[in-house]
Amino acid sequence: MTDASTCETATDLAERLIACPSVTPAQGLVFDALEAMLVPLGFEIDRFVRGEAPDGPVENMLAVRPGPAGSRHFAFAGHLDVVPPGEGWTSAPFAPERRGDLLYGRGAVDMKGSIASMVAALGQVPADAGTISFIITGDEEGPAVYGTRALIDRMRERDLAPDLCLVGEPTSVNRLGDMVKIGRRGSVNIWLEVEGVQGHVAYPHNADNPIPRLVAMLAELDALVLDEGTDWFQASNLEITDLEVGNPAHNVIPALAKARISIRFNDMHTGAELGATVSEIAARHGGRAIPVISGESFLTPPGAFSAMITEAIRAETGIEPELSTSGGTSDARFLKDVCPVIEFGLCNATMHKRDEAVAMADLEALARIYARVAQAALRS
Repeated sequence: MTDASTCETATDLAERLIACPSVTPAQGLVFDALEAMLVPLGFEIDRFVRGEAPDGPVENMLAVRPGPAGSRHFAFAGHLDVVPPGEGWTSAPFAPERRGDLLYGRGAVDMKGSIASMVAALGQVPADAGTISFIITGDEEGPAVYGTRALIDRMRERDLAPDLCLVGEPTSVNRLGDMVKIGRRGSVNIWLEVEGVQGHVAYPHNADNPIPRLVAMLAELDALVLDEGTDWFQASNLEITDLEVGNPAHNVIPALAKARISIRFNDMHTGAELGATVSEIAARHGGRAIPVISGESFLTPPGAFSAMITEAIRAETGIEPELSTSGGTSDARFLKDVCPVIEFGLCNATMHKRDEAVAMADLEALARIYARVAQAALRS
């Protein structure tokens, strides 16, 4: 490989990706940039767009560097979309800037930096070691309806299933390598409604106020103890996230009261079971529940795959990582249906924040870790 792209550092590559504005749903230029990095490295590129408004269209990329027939297949996965930068940045969010030891720009941590480290790692992984793929979406920070799920459909159409998959989410907390995610809790959001009969407050016998029934429903839900946690998961939690009546008149009993709850749950539950439980409680109070499941919980039990990642981190940083299932959801919740999946990436202190930044030394170290993991996965 003699193309100039193979001589670029992970920091150089991260700059190229950050320089492409890619607020969810990302399309076009940022995918062009990644394709230009991967083609000289022997990757076959499959870019496609799925979906219509309001959750689409979404661009995705499935890039494959085929190995010898019968060889193992290792996948890197991630997203090129970023959250809106907001106001008040010290420098322009999509004009990457090196200041001191840090590289600034939206996506530096979450997660263009990790994708750049994945690309940089390939220079240390021989083409005949096995098949390597990149599973990259432009919609992880948004609805995620036509992103990684569409990529999984595409992989199934092509009969292309990795043996192992590493997602580059920013999992590290205080130092690169201190935390690896081997699972995630599930997520279900539930909209609650109680209907009443509108009327004058001076004539309550002619009306039916839905608010007391909604309040009683929420009190019962808030008092639920879903579980005490498991060996690998913290306790599930239910949070009230919205309460709405929208009554502009002080002398009118409203006809409708609404609320929303969010449940993050461990592997003792499923989204459907929790939705049914909440629906039953809502019905007892004369209301209804509308559950929307964002993803189920999953666990990749500690074993050979997590050991590969632990050993690679230890070799490059001297750190013994904590295996964890903490935090929010990621697209690993979909990829776990394809093959064993683990998440590991940069320090997450500035993700989604103003002046998002990554230590350039971490980008280079992460590339070396990813190279070690890929080689071990293809050998195993």
